[in-house]
Amino acid sequence: MKKYEIAAIPGDGIGKEVVAAGLRVLDACAQRDGRFDLKVENFPWGSDYYKAYGVLMPEGGIDRLKAFDAIYFGAVGAPDVPDHLTLWGLRLAICQPFDQYANVRPTRILPGIQSPLRGVTADDLDWVIVRENSEGEYAGQGGRSHRGLPEEVATEVSIFTRVGVTRIMRFAFELAQSRPRKLLTVVTKSNAQRHGMVLWDEIAREVAADFPDVTWDKMLVDAMTVRMTLHPKSIDTIVATNLHADILSDLAAALAGSIGIAPTANLNPGRKFPSMFEPIHGSAFDITGKGIANPVGTFWSAVMMLEHLGEPVAAARLMRAIERVTADPALHTPDLGGTATTDMVTDAVCAAILGDNE
Repeated sequence: MKKYEIAAIPGDGIGKEVVAAGLRVLDACAQRDGRFDLKVENFPWGSDYYKAYGVLMPEGGIDRLKAFDAIYFGAVGAPDVPDHLTLWGLRLAICQPFDQYANVRPTRILPGIQSPLRGVTADDLDWVIVRENSEGEYAGQGGRSHRGLPEEVATEVSIFTRVGVTRIMRFAFELAQSRPRKLLTVVTKSNAQRHGMVLWDEIAREVAADFPDVTWDKMLVDAMTVRMTLHPKSIDTIVATNLHADILSDLAAALAGSIGIAPTANLNPGRKFPSMFEPIHGSAFDITGKGIANPVGTFWSAVMMLEHLGEPVAAARLMRAIERVTADPALHTPDLGGTATTDMVTDAVCAAILGDNE
């Protein structure tokens, strides 16, 4: 029997609730499959840890994670801790050292869920957004000087390297090539950002030459929001910078019905380091402890994790279970307009997995 070591980092707010639900579902997957086992170690890192010890992750924490096959992450952020401390102290403190440069965010309308876009169906909205996850606008370069004075200056420097842009473009073209429509949209803002984003455009054109079977186009990020809203069927695979894809993927999730259903894979494609899987929603302290957080995004992230681990049968079984549950309006959480609880959805998905005979 195969054994996979999983590091679970629930983090903050509803992250703790949905990761607990996700681990129940993963346990059901392993039980139903019978050919693999998951050994999970929980790490209590996050804002509570910061309040107790002054750091979100202890010294040597990243080294402890290296031995794991994958990381299952919840959310980070708390109302009484500055957001830049939580993000850079935990999530980015894992993504960057582990070179998880490909952030993959599938978006589609699941059965039983309605898009807020009038008349749009599952056939119209089935996208994958590829986010450059290691540099760009979130490279962490810049600084502040003359603090507190009228002439105070703050800089945030976007970094675009040839190696960084080339590898994410190649990843995106390969992903588009693997999908039936073989269609890629490269999102840019090179009309205004005339250095880094022009390099982005140039490298996209260079890489495209190696993929003659992929149809691709280029779209300014502001125009892309219009296209996503008015012409969703014209889109399939998208590649964008760290900031642009961060924003566009939230819009995509909303157009598919709720940010609560959207998953993420932070991939180290070379597998030198473990990859990390998480829902795209935040810690949502406004609903923390109420038992109504939507766990579907966390379950879908588990699908991506199982695929990455080399368990496609279990991944497909879990995705079928998710779709069977979302098809039932009685199992919709409040973000989808229903009254179901996190536990109700989790119980139903576990039952669908264990009862799956396909």
